Amino acid sequence: MLSKKNFLSIFFFFSCIFSSSLSNPDFITLLSFKSSLLDSSNALSTWVNSTNPCIDSWLGVTCHPTTHRVTKLVLENLNLTGSIDDLSQLTQLRLLSLKQNHLSSAFDLNSSSLKNLKLLYLSHNRFSGNFPSGIHSLRRLRRLDLSYNYFYGEIPFPELAQMPRLLTLRLDFNSFTGKIGPLSFFPSGSILEFNVSNNFLSGEIPAIFSLFPASSFSGNKNLCGKPLALDCFHRTVESEPAKPGDVGMKNKKKKGVSDWMVFLIITVNAVAILAAVVTVTCCCYCKKRRNSGAQERIKRKVRPAGSLNSMGGFYGGGVGGGRDEVMVVFDGCKGFGDVDDLLKSSAELLGKGFAGTTTYKVVVDGGDMMVVKRVRERRKRKEVDSWLRIIGGLRHSNIVSLRAYYDSNEELLLVYDFLPNGSVHSLLHGNRGPGRTPLDWTTRLKLASGSALGLAFLHGYNKAKHFHGNLTSSNIVVDHLGNACVSDIGLHQLLHAASISNNGYQAPELMPNNQNNVSQRRFTQKCDVYSFGVILLEILTGKMPNGEGETSLVKWVQRVAREEWAWEVFDFELLRYKEMEEEMVGLMQVALLCLAPFPRDRPKMSMVHMMIEDIRTKGGRQLGDQSSMMNDLSSDSSPSLSESTLNFTSGS
Repeated sequence: MLSKKNFLSIFFFFSCIFSSSLSNPDFITLLSFKSSLLDSSNALSTWVNSTNPCIDSWLGVTCHPTTHRVTKLVLENLNLTGSIDDLSQLTQLRLLSLKQNHLSSAFDLNSSSLKNLKLLYLSHNRFSGNFPSGIHSLRRLRRLDLSYNYFYGEIPFPELAQMPRLLTLRLDFNSFTGKIGPLSFFPSGSILEFNVSNNFLSGEIPAIFSLFPASSFSGNKNLCGKPLALDCFHRTVESEPAKPGDVGMKNKKKKGVSDWMVFLIITVNAVAILAAVVTVTCCCYCKKRRNSGAQERIKRKVRPAGSLNSMGGFYGGGVGGGRDEVMVVFDGCKGFGDVDDLLKSSAELLGKGFAGTTTYKVVVDGGDMMVVKRVRERRKRKEVDSWLRIIGGLRHSNIVSLRAYYDSNEELLLVYDFLPNGSVHSLLHGNRGPGRTPLDWTTRLKLASGSALGLAFLHGYNKAKHFHGNLTSSNIVVDHLGNACVSDIGLHQLLHAASISNNGYQAPELMPNNQNNVSQRRFTQKCDVYSFGVILLEILTGKMPNGEGETSLVKWVQRVAREEWAWEVFDFELLRYKEMEEEMVGLMQVALLCLAPFPRDRPKMSMVHMMIEDIRTKGGRQLGDQSSMMNDLSSDSSPSLSESTLNFTSGS
């Protein structure tokens, strides 16, 4: 039996819980909301006044861990019927999702009290009346979905223009009327998802919206202009019936329009022909100059080629003297045999990198495409040759192979395989405006796993503790099968200037303001691990590594509480994959392990790959068990063979 003292303690404990629930205004609001609903499926059976919504498991309710205020309410597809007016008192809400119900409002919906709201989903319900008032005061709102309801009246575009963070606006399948505009609506590129289809809108679509697909405007009979096929110049407004006395006047106008169109067509055709002639002339001129320039360069740089001799598995040879120029071709290279063949191939400039490197796409004989990197200033010939022979021997499905190199007194040319699908950087950050194809979660996780495997292979190759030296999302490229491949391995170590310019990816121990001695700011494999952690943050957030303003992406993520990752940190393109949220949280935990401030606390890349693979196969549940093993596998790397070979320090 319980003693009197124990009984009083238990009674006091439950009394405290009950009193704290009553003192929380959100508790009363939620119960009032429940009482106003028709819950035919008894979905809210866990909402009882004897429990606490922030301590017990109330369906769809998430609270702030410190203030115990409700920050997230998700009640989707529960067949709920009734009014949501009581929810206006949940002033700390960040996310409100009530999709797929039969909810409504007794009056015109007013959301002005929800100042902290970031995501609002009310689609597929029975809301009616004018556009919700007070929406424009929600300055933090990012996504607004009112589709598949019964709203009517005009859309307050000038008020919506006052919402600087709005990314998504879905108003399709309602009964809105009026025009789209004005032209000043939304700063350029701020809105990424826009849909007003199947309403009763009219007038011309402003040019700023022409980048969105036609499906965003379809179902509005009186809308015209791009991207719709209906030209505003020829459209007939169906809402105005013709008057009997206007028939003659319309015939006159129709004839005038026809004459004007004939003149317009002739003018456009003439301009098009002139533009085509000018374009062809310019192309021929440029091609002639490029060909003559290439011939001059070949004559100036290439002397009669010597024989290619077998050298321990490589095929090397002197070009015009042997000591001044050397061309080394590794196994698997095809399409050219010497530098003459390479220099005569057609080339396209892809871009310029750090420390004066230039990248070209080259089409060699037979149609094979290669990537050629030109390096102007590099270390001594002997050091470069030794290091490149190591890199040329790397063969792995997640590493871009070095196929050949040409070294002369003037420059160094590095020849790699060409991979057609761009870099992880371009997939994540390219074309973030209208028309972008979102990068789905499964693809992101595959890219993370593949790049981790390639980097783990490099770190374990011949147990020599090699490192990349300049790992960024730009030098992780994607092959024709969608696999991530690490490129530019060791390129940074070839350069005279060993200073690191990719500050967004730079490990803390390499920072100039680091308290350690300059000679101790040595690059190790753990610096690669830190850079990889930044890439994982890019994959999860969709943001650039330097963040906004002076705040880096790493510092920004570390400041956000874990409870707010789902709607504050993760890329808005990932919000559709709510069932994968556990996997996203797991990958975020891996990223934060890689971003540990001290090198000794970061895991090895082999362990990082293992954790990511477990997330892919088992979800994020297993990460806790593996992170406890991490300390046994994260001993700091000793200086690698590449460090001793090239004497690489940040101060050199």
